[in-house]
Amino acid sequence: MNNQSDLENIAVGDEIPSLEKHPSTQQLVRWAGVSGDFNPIHYDKDFAIARGLPGVVVHGQLSTAFICQMLSDWYGNEGFLKKLNVSYKGLNFPGDKLICHGVVREKIEGGLISLDVRVENQRGEKTVTGTATVKLYGGD
Repeated sequence: MNNQSDLENIAVGDEIPSLEKHPSTQQLVRWAGVSGDFNPIHYDKDFAIARGLPGVVVHGQLSTAFICQMLSDWYGNEGFLKKLNVSYKGLNFPGDKLICHGVVREKIEGGLISLDVRVENQRGEKTVTGTATVKLYGGD
């Protein structure tokens, strides 16, 4: 994605390509297996409802993984994720359309790019917000 000239063309306010995801209940069960988060609110509808939720909810960390995928799709083999901070602001549900967004917040010497990141659902709710710092090669 980025060589030195691409790095020079990145500007504050630039949006990186968004990523759309549609998590399913099956994906939540698989995520539980790889993450070790077997909280039943992520796969047992009756349990989730008994806990006051409207149904099964997407793992917050899965939504964060979607942000990481968006970032890595953007920088490809030309960089790496140096830092990520997120806050969970709302719930996502299986079948939701989740769109990950990233906007360049700051360019820092040495090829570092700071971005504002977020996940929005089809209802326009920002369910995950945060910041990421990416190191792009060619900026040394």
